[in-house]
Amino acid sequence: MATTALPTPLNPRNDQKSYTSLHLPKPPSPAITSKSSIGRRRTLISCSKRERHDAWKKKKVGLVDYDEGTHRVATQVSGLGRDDLPKRFRLRVDGDRFQRDWKISEVVDQILKLKHWEDVEGVLNRWAGRFARKNFPVLIREITKAGSLEHSVQVFNWMKNQKNYCARNDIYNMMIRLHARHSRTDQARGLFFEMQEWRCKPDAETYNALINAHGRARQWRWAMNIMDDMLRAAIPPSRSTYNNLINACGSSGNWKEALKVCKKMTDNGVGPDLVTHNIVLSAFKSGNKFLKALSYFELMKGTHIRPDTITLNIVIHCLVKLGRYGEAVDVFNSMRDKRVECKPDVVTFTSIIHAYSVCGQIENCKATFDMMLAEGLKPNIVSYNALIGAYASHGMNEEALEVFNLLKHTGFRPDVVSYTSLLNAYGRSGQPEKARDVFDMIKRNSWKPNLVSYNALIDAYGSQGLLAEAVEVLREMERYGVQPNIVTICTLLAACGRCGQMVKIDTILLAADSREIKLNTVAYNSAIGSYLSVGEYDKALNLYKSMRGKGCKPDCVTFNILISGTCKMGKYGESLRFLSEMMDLQIPLSKEVFSSAISAYSKQGQLPEAESMFNMMKIDGCCPDVVTYTTMIHAYSAAENWEKALSLFEEMEMNDIQPDSIACSSLMKAFNKGCQPARVLLLAELMKEKRIALNETSIFEIISACSMLRDWRTAIDLIEKMDPSFFVYSVGLQNQLLHFLGKSGKIEIMMKLFFKIVSSGTEINLTTYSILLKNLLAAGKWRRCIEVLNWMEDAGVQPSLEMYSNVLSYACKDNSTKYAAFIREKIDMLKRKISLRHQAAALYNFGRDVGRRSSVPSHQGMIFMPSVASAEMLDGGV
Repeated sequence: MATTALPTPLNPRNDQKSYTSLHLPKPPSPAITSKSSIGRRRTLISCSKRERHDAWKKKKVGLVDYDEGTHRVATQVSGLGRDDLPKRFRLRVDGDRFQRDWKISEVVDQILKLKHWEDVEGVLNRWAGRFARKNFPVLIREITKAGSLEHSVQVFNWMKNQKNYCARNDIYNMMIRLHARHSRTDQARGLFFEMQEWRCKPDAETYNALINAHGRARQWRWAMNIMDDMLRAAIPPSRSTYNNLINACGSSGNWKEALKVCKKMTDNGVGPDLVTHNIVLSAFKSGNKFLKALSYFELMKGTHIRPDTITLNIVIHCLVKLGRYGEAVDVFNSMRDKRVECKPDVVTFTSIIHAYSVCGQIENCKATFDMMLAEGLKPNIVSYNALIGAYASHGMNEEALEVFNLLKHTGFRPDVVSYTSLLNAYGRSGQPEKARDVFDMIKRNSWKPNLVSYNALIDAYGSQGLLAEAVEVLREMERYGVQPNIVTICTLLAACGRCGQMVKIDTILLAADSREIKLNTVAYNSAIGSYLSVGEYDKALNLYKSMRGKGCKPDCVTFNILISGTCKMGKYGESLRFLSEMMDLQIPLSKEVFSSAISAYSKQGQLPEAESMFNMMKIDGCCPDVVTYTTMIHAYSAAENWEKALSLFEEMEMNDIQPDSIACSSLMKAFNKGCQPARVLLLAELMKEKRIALNETSIFEIISACSMLRDWRTAIDLIEKMDPSFFVYSVGLQNQLLHFLGKSGKIEIMMKLFFKIVSSGTEINLTTYSILLKNLLAAGKWRRCIEVLNWMEDAGVQPSLEMYSNVLSYACKDNSTKYAAFIREKIDMLKRKISLRHQAAALYNFGRDVGRRSSVPSHQGMIFMPSVASAEMLDGGV
């Protein structure tokens, strides 16, 4: 009997699935084979193909475009194609010319090219691989990796309508994780209940994904409840479960609950890993517990777990927040030295840029940004915003605009933070109009200005004294539904202080009270400072008492404002009383407070107390700065003790504190009071060597020293050097220079200097002309005095009778009859004018007295009183 060769034995499980899928009768089992069939051989025929295990392997495919100079590397998954389908499905595919034998990666690319309103089902219905059930989980996995939520939801809904679809846990887990990434907590929770309706029992990955979804939404209590449900379902939590739960608590700022979960994790025998430690550190960072984060990091060093880049980024952030910038830079440098273990990333460089920005080292900000580019890292928009913000904090608008344009050139779209930083740059540089243009640009680019944007614009107007425009911005932000906060109120109060409008201060405080904005210490400081700047001491004191009554604790800035403000108003006793109160409250004294207290003591003539305060400052470890030294030098100058002033100036240089023009001018004043003019000129040479600019006071003292030494050449050289910027100096200094030149006999140089003053547009007063006339008469040039008198009349400055009389006496001595007659005529006209003024004044007083004594109404009594216009007409008649 002929026999037929048997095929290779098939996997019974695969064999059963093949017959089930093709709806063919199963072969009889060997255990129930009838006796008649014993001895007969059967041939098993299978209509399914052997499963291809290489269908799920990922392959990297590279594409190089030599024309464009670009390349792209992609990972592709083929999946089961047309040749792997059962015969009846292959027949359907071959019979339809619209069917495409795409790979799974090609299907994903086709779907992602579609807009959200286009037909996704049309693409999927053309795919031959839809008849293979095993393609569905891989398809969902690949499309969720792309991160497109809308496309993934449409594919998932299409998949559920297919006849060969079978609900699986991994599909639902991937969809829940995708919704969590997009912060769609309700939809993720809906999928959790939907999978149970499809008889899919949630597993540990499902609960992990759901806890992660609530953690991203900062709903830590929901995450704790889901953990309890997981335990009731007898599913043991994994390390990922605990990490997600710790992250849920930490991201909400609830670091105490995060530590409790971490302890519970350890008690249950699940050891923490690096991810756990990073999450705990991040929880401390979110809760503003920076010292605790650093302490936890020190404990972490004692374990076998080594920190990574994320760990050190959190440490750098905490160090920057604590003001320990040097340590943050040291950690950054150590990361660069150990590139293999934890290489610095974009977040690291951005944190260091922010640290340098807070320190005021703008050059290092740009150097760090360039270093990031040199390391081959591509800055993100946060990095660009950090650099723009660094320039903006110092009012460097041109540099900020350059980085802003670079941001757009690199393909990023500027966000609200970018525009706000550029706006702040223009505001800090005193250009509120350009700041407004940038603010309008935010709206034109489909962004909505936030609270920080409005506050920056208010500060831009307020810093330039444009209080009306700042208040209008406040009204505008309320119209658009953005409610002001305490920063808005502080900015407006500071603007009121600059503008000197006391009424506006009261209005803004009432507006804050009506909007239920509780004033903090910074707001009270701004309001108190604004009141003191306009001379309202009583209101400032009442506001300070209200601050103490409402339980708002004053700080060092509060007392510095009170002490310095009262000192400027001449209330030195009050300023010292505030100093005593500050010391009673045990508030540490700052450099500014020490300087203000020293100034108050010196103004009252209490030099020993000022010296005691200066020594106390050194004992407390508060290093004096240039302002403190200058205040103390000024105190010695007021006491006419130039030796101690000079000793203090030398001590300042020994401590590597660069003196400024104010400190130098104070020492010059002490030298002149102590009859040491030669030392003034030596100090002027020192200022020249150190490139310290001369201010108005130092120039005045130098001229005074030259006058005492009769050193005309030095003074003239100084005048020639200051000639280009002469117009910026006050009239008093200009008069001093004219008087010095005239006294030294340099009449021609004096007149040249006078002409330059006139050409600069400076308003000339009567004192300036008096100095000219006095020096011209002393030099015997009385004829030029007549020219000066004519200039005075042309400029609208009336010469006095004494001026005319002095010139007349010189004209009579020279027997100049012509000029003498001219001057006498001027004197007679001036006398008549003065007489008419006296008559008008007498008539005015008489009419006022009559109006008071008579019963005639006041408006009728006014007929006896000549008006001011009448007096002006009399002057014009003369």
